[in-house]
Amino acid sequence: MSNGILKGKKGIIFGALDENSIAWKVAVQAAAEGAEFVLTNAPIALRMGAINTLAEQTNSKVIPADATSDEDLEKLFTEAQEFLGGKVDFVLHSIGMSPNVRKKKHYTELNYDFYHKTLDISAMSFHRVLAAAKKLDAINEWGSVVGLSYIAAQRTFPDYSDMAEAKSLLESIARSFGYHYGTEKNIRVNTISQSPTMTTAGKGIKGFNGFYNYADQMSPLGNAPAEDCANYIISLFSDYTKYVTMQNLFHDGGFSNTGVSQVVMDKFEE
Repeated sequence: MSNGILKGKKGIIFGALDENSIAWKVAVQAAAEGAEFVLTNAPIALRMGAINTLAEQTNSKVIPADATSDEDLEKLFTEAQEFLGGKVDFVLHSIGMSPNVRKKKHYTELNYDFYHKTLDISAMSFHRVLAAAKKLDAINEWGSVVGLSYIAAQRTFPDYSDMAEAKSLLESIARSFGYHYGTEKNIRVNTISQSPTMTTAGKGIKGFNGFYNYADQMSPLGNAPAEDCANYIISLFSDYTKYVTMQNLFHDGGFSNTGVSQVVMDKFEE
């Protein structure tokens, strides 16, 4: 049910690839809540996905941008403001990719050129986005920026590989940039640590199905669906969360605070 909590707000959503992606669901819900926005992704991702369908559905505009390019990002914020008729109120960073994971490199034998790309694409891009927005003064006061993270930033999961470091860096950037942006412009910056989710990117991780089922049985509420993650993000874009900043917020059905569940213990008793 929509309540119009983003009515009059404008934004930019990074990372919508297909209908399974969290960013896609955020776009659908943001439109339902009254927001206007621009969709963006790297040119190669735009060719792979169906983002134009989403743009038609949400009456938004697609502007290609490589999030590892400062020039592309400044162009994106400039064109987004022209299309939207002013500064933006929210930004979603839903970007992550590891060449090492794609090439099935074991964590102890990483390709370091790939490692640099993982950090640049999945974490440093968050800093670049924030820096471009700040340089152009492109976000209204009390605006909100959200990045998507994962609990592997704090805990070890064997097959998450160098993405774990990327998520750790992402969360650190949210705290550090959040301090400066909050002090100067009252703009809040947060990350959301989401449950394992059946997205195109998630399913590419080795052993994902097994871990998805494990997390579901470990979490008191079960894994949080992508649609509910989108609703949580919408709440962070709204004025109901004006004083929430520099936080990593767990949206995982309680997984992050559960030592072990009875269902999992019962399996070992067997």
